[in-house]
Amino acid sequence: MSDFWSWYVALITVANILACYWLIKWASKSRANEAKQGDVTGHKWDGDLEEYNNPLPRWWLWLFYFTIVFALVYLVLYPGLGNYKGTLGWSQTGQYDEEILHANKTYDPIFASFAKQDIPSLAKDSNATKVGQRLFLNYCATCHASDAGGAKGFPNLADNDWLWGGDAGNIKTTILNGRIGVMPPWEAVIGKQGVKDVTQYVISLSGRKHDVAMAKAGKQQFNVMCIACHGADGKGNKALGAPDLTDNIWLYGGSAGVIAQSIAKGRTGVMPAHRDFLGEDKVHLMAAYIYSLSNK
Repeated sequence: MSDFWSWYVALITVANILACYWLIKWASKSRANEAKQGDVTGHKWDGDLEEYNNPLPRWWLWLFYFTIVFALVYLVLYPGLGNYKGTLGWSQTGQYDEEILHANKTYDPIFASFAKQDIPSLAKDSNATKVGQRLFLNYCATCHASDAGGAKGFPNLADNDWLWGGDAGNIKTTILNGRIGVMPPWEAVIGKQGVKDVTQYVISLSGRKHDVAMAKAGKQQFNVMCIACHGADGKGNKALGAPDLTDNIWLYGGSAGVIAQSIAKGRTGVMPAHRDFLGEDKVHLMAAYIYSLSNK
């Protein structure tokens, strides 16, 4: 926050507190021609419902003063006045770090004990997979869904179809370091008709109904532009994260329109790295849970 906005926030905050004090004092003072305490004010409703000039109970009035004093003390001790940090030096990030440190002291030995076992063994341990599942639900379900079934653009982790390989080592590496999958756009190179032709050829690879003539033309384009990643047989390359185009499993959708869009405009998929955030022991346990989903 800039110095200007820091002072602005501080002044507005203090001014509001002082204004509350002034309002209490102003509302409490006697006024000329005001009815005496305990007398009716002259206001009537429904014929016989009258208003009496009775002050607030003293305890109630002191509650207002207490809140003002509390606010001032709080703003001295804690941040709240722009960039002022407070005399206690408290911050939400500092509290978070303290809680994480306390949790790590409690739970790290548990994760460390699991980390001594290999992933295939952990995948058969019900206690280990329960812990791994909870980690997955907290950190992965937003993208891959609570059942790991994935969504458009996010892989299904339970079907044994893997872009980067589904063995224990590759799963763990993917979680630790993340992945970036890039499908370059080809429309500028092969033109709109070329996109249509390659689309029909890609559809033919999975044995689906297609235009034979267009697929034949598309195969020629495919052999020039696409085999470097997807292979001559279209079965992909796990070293590059290039998908198998023959299995009829689609990350973004398998309709002709969606395939054409992928070819024309390209795709970029990012799996964030979790090494620094979770640590290797927790990732080891999470990888075991994911491994168990496709190796039951």
